Amino acid sequence: MEASLKSKKHPVIPAKEPVYLEGPKSRGYELLFAFRVFKQFMKGFRALHFVGPCITVFGSARFKEDHPYYQQAREFGKLIAEAGFTTLTGGGPGIMEAANRGAFENGGKSVGCNIVLPFEQKENPYVHKSVTFEHFFVRKVLLVKYSYAFIILPGGFGTMDELFETLTLVQTKTISQFPIVLFGREYFAPLMETIQEMESKGTISPSDMQLVLLTDNYEEAMNHISTYVRTNYKIKPRKRHWWLFEKR
Repeated sequence: MEASLKSKKHPVIPAKEPVYLEGPKSRGYELLFAFRVFKQFMKGFRALHFVGPCITVFGSARFKEDHPYYQQAREFGKLIAEAGFTTLTGGGPGIMEAANRGAFENGGKSVGCNIVLPFEQKENPYVHKSVTFEHFFVRKVLLVKYSYAFIILPGGFGTMDELFETLTLVQTKTISQFPIVLFGREYFAPLMETIQEMESKGTISPSDMQLVLLTDNYEEAMNHISTYVRTNYKIKPRKRHWWLFEKR
């Protein structure tokens, strides 16, 4: 059995690789995969180096233009632009499109980190700059890396994945404790009850309950973010070292 596993030959990785987590492959296959991941990171670094301080908006790709959640995300894009930040999203439809649109239509910078998927995901038309990745883990690293705050609107598995991975990184002090806003009290009420149950059972610390602001108020959300940024950062020009041939 072991000999037959070693003797298997694996094809060159196609454009969208669906089996990279299916156990050990040949050494050549693994090396090629690592190189492709490295290329994605370098592409992301080059594309996002000069986009400015970002606020990332997460939410479902499934809400249409007439949905209240879409309109809320669009308003946040506008408010982010007025605050002088770049709106960063997953670059797709739904809430991502709405946030990008709000920034795009109100003179703000709008950026998307898209992902290759067989359904749902396509680049929305309201981005000044877009970069597309093959793997979620590369995309998530860059969405966190260039963000000074997160605004989470209603969403599904992907949104929850992004929320809890960010919470874990903050909880473990892997990244700074930047603001995480859950917008939508009714939608997120069951989730907050679950988090409170975690605290009561001792699986998270009482202080972890302070990592998230739950609100329905735009002003409260933006003030929470602005206060953190003013307290922890100061603006200074970025040096024009184009060692990766980045473009402004």
